[in-house]
Amino acid sequence: MESIGQFLRSEREIRQLSLEELAQTTRIPLRSLQLLEDDRLDSLPGDVFVRGFVKSYAKAVGLGIDETIRRYEESSRPSKVPTTVARETVGQPDRGRRFGLAIALVILLILFTLALSIVLRPRHRDAPVELSHVALELPSAEV
Repeated sequence: MESIGQFLRSEREIRQLSLEELAQTTRIPLRSLQLLEDDRLDSLPGDVFVRGFVKSYAKAVGLGIDETIRRYEESSRPSKVPTTVARETVGQPDRGRRFGLAIALVILLILFTLALSIVLRPRHRDAPVELSHVALELPSAEV
């Protein structure tokens, strides 16, 4: 079975399209199209981008997108090797997480203090207004 790059190149050549025309149509950089056709997929940005390139390529050339993606998956399966190794963090709490927790606690302490100061504040307006001790003289009614 031919690789995805060989398949795409042969289909493009059958339709007599140049790589430059395809680059303009798909808005994929010319260098990326060359890498795709040369099966140098490891030089392309990532699997998500390669899938997008293959879909756009297939659509521009007039191929079935699902079939082309299936071919891409079949041709890229053997080369899929996990490239990253998980970092071991046994017994080592994340510094960033501890720092965020400390910030959150400080903010909560400030909010708690503010709430207490509002609740326990003396209320001057709640006290009844005192009447003055000066008695007002009312005019006596003369009979």
